Amino acid sequence: MSQKPIESDVLIIGSGIAGCCCALSLADKGQKVTLLSKMDDGTESNTKYAQGGIVSGGEDDSPEQLIADIMAAADGLGHEEAVRILANEGPKMVSDFLVDSVGVQFTKDDDGNILFTSEAAHSARRVWYVMDHTGKEIINKLINKVKQHPNITLLTNHMAIDLITTGHHSENPLDIYLNNQCLGAYVYNSLSDTVTLFFARKTVLATGGVGNLFLHTSNPGSATGDGLAMAYRAGTKIINAEYIQFHPTTLFHRDANRFLITESLRGEGARLKNLKGDFFMENYDPQKDLAPRDIISRAIYEETHQTEKGYVLLDLSPLVKNNIDIPTRYPTIFTRCQELGMDIRTEPIPVVPAAHYFCGGIQVDLWGQSSLQNLYAIGEVSCTGIHGANRLASVSLLEGLVWGLRAAENISHTASDTVTTLYDRIAGWKSVDSTESVDPILIYQDWLSIRSTMWNYAGIVRTKKRLTRANSDLGYLKHRIESFYRESRLSKALIELRNGILSATLIVQDALRNTRSMGCHYRKD
Repeated sequence: MSQKPIESDVLIIGSGIAGCCCALSLADKGQKVTLLSKMDDGTESNTKYAQGGIVSGGEDDSPEQLIADIMAAADGLGHEEAVRILANEGPKMVSDFLVDSVGVQFTKDDDGNILFTSEAAHSARRVWYVMDHTGKEIINKLINKVKQHPNITLLTNHMAIDLITTGHHSENPLDIYLNNQCLGAYVYNSLSDTVTLFFARKTVLATGGVGNLFLHTSNPGSATGDGLAMAYRAGTKIINAEYIQFHPTTLFHRDANRFLITESLRGEGARLKNLKGDFFMENYDPQKDLAPRDIISRAIYEETHQTEKGYVLLDLSPLVKNNIDIPTRYPTIFTRCQELGMDIRTEPIPVVPAAHYFCGGIQVDLWGQSSLQNLYAIGEVSCTGIHGANRLASVSLLEGLVWGLRAAENISHTASDTVTTLYDRIAGWKSVDSTESVDPILIYQDWLSIRSTMWNYAGIVRTKKRLTRANSDLGYLKHRIESFYRESRLSKALIELRNGILSATLIVQDALRNTRSMGCHYRKD
């Protein structure tokens, strides 16, 4: 079933920090914005689970110093012009927008001064934080502002199926001669089981990352590569898809899912040791426990392959010696470990790497515009080039803020009413003539195949043989899933599966083509 089309000035798909910042800025400029979340809670996104903090101004710091740190972590692949924009514009946006406008309360000392922490590969203490739940504080404040704004319509349980483009969906055959452009999206309402055409003069993808394509991840279940897949099907250029960052420290426990253990613990002095009790990072990098994430993840990979246990230990005793009150400073982590029977003040945390952040994505310019006319991409789904081959910690929230506001600025100056004349040419949604619900066991098994293949063959350490096997296995599975999709009744789970297999295939194919090890794409051939 399909509903009457809905029109707005701007359609934003995804309600993390990038989507919300873009929506609020556009709404303040008088634009009518529709903001979509596929989840039943608009705060549910990767942003919510960001623990460490957001890069901003620090003591004994400068934009040039931040630029140097980002470029070093990017391992020779950083886009310097974009990095300069981030370093020069970002800190002021944190103060002016997140603090003054949105009301985010970063942790302060008794005199009311912002407290800073550090993370791996940072040369200064410049990370602003809210204990160990920075992202949760930011997204809660953003969503509250979004719900109060009269120019924003927030729709939860609404998942985009595909982008509407003149090249793919116009019923006028002569439109094949026009430049392909985006007019909005076909959107599935999972509560009413209906599909609606959402038209907009500009469309913004802010759908987040791809962590759940891997067997082990720090990401929530919503990170299934939706925006990447939709953009690719629409003909948009995707770059750097092989660069998947694995966070070195997620909680290892037989009876619990992976849980992020923030890098700021190591920034405050925590150290990694193997099961023999040896601190091992000095054997891999001069920066030891504060080396870039790709180096530490590979070091843990090597250490765990020397034991059947499959994990290493994060020792917090240096924090205790420095009189850091762990339950107060890191309440989320302390409570979670306590629930599992661990007192991290007196015993180390068992940790392993897990898929964490997507450094590639939809190629965009310095304003967030993609190669498809009228389509923007911001946040983790986009590739500004800032992260290059490896992301510097706590830069991602800042990138979402900066490009959310920059995209809004550009959209407000470039939106054209001529797009609306094309709406009548677009084909309506054609539903599959089936009343049979999708078998959840089939969905589960296909996801298990995707995640196992990605983890084992396209994970922290890659080889030509592993990637070739992954490409072959995923290619076969993709054919089956596409047939499954075309023949089955629509559901959120089915849409995610279709997007997941395509995104996984794109990542593996780029990894197979790139024979040079850089950053978090490590070829051991």
